[in-house]
Amino acid sequence: MGHKILVAFDESENAKRAVDYIAQVFPRDAEITLFSVLQDSAAICEMNSPELTPYFESQKNAFCALEDKKKAVVSDAGHNAITSLIENGFKKELISLKIENKKNSVAKDIVKEARSGYDLVVLGRRGLSGIKEYFLGSISSKVLHMAPDVSLLFVN
Repeated sequence: MGHKILVAFDESENAKRAVDYIAQVFPRDAEITLFSVLQDSAAICEMNSPELTPYFESQKNAFCALEDKKKAVVSDAGHNAITSLIENGFKKELISLKIENKKNSVAKDIVKEARSGYDLVVLGRRGLSGIKEYFLGSISSKVLHMAPDVSLLFVN
């Protein structure tokens, strides 16, 4: 039986490279979950508070439409990744796309999911220089530091 692999996934080129790497290297019986964490703006979109500035209130519909578009873009990218994996010999029934709203932080949510029974977590590495990554951080480096007990693979 294959391994359970969690792929931290979004619509970025880094995530696409991670999927391409899996398609080239991993056994075809691996169970793959493409996992995406989205900002939870639903609460903001549903707010009707007098404290909201008139500007935000006037722009709320546009903001919420952008969030819906972001979900659609991630979903489309996920379905394209699934198609790519299937075309490379992976079994459709062993591939899933899981999109969740952020509960804590993106990195913490990835780590929590990773600890729910995966053998390996695959992340695309953001292309920051060492000094920028030190000051700005990245999801991949945060996951690395938060999850010393989880097997991680970073794809450049």
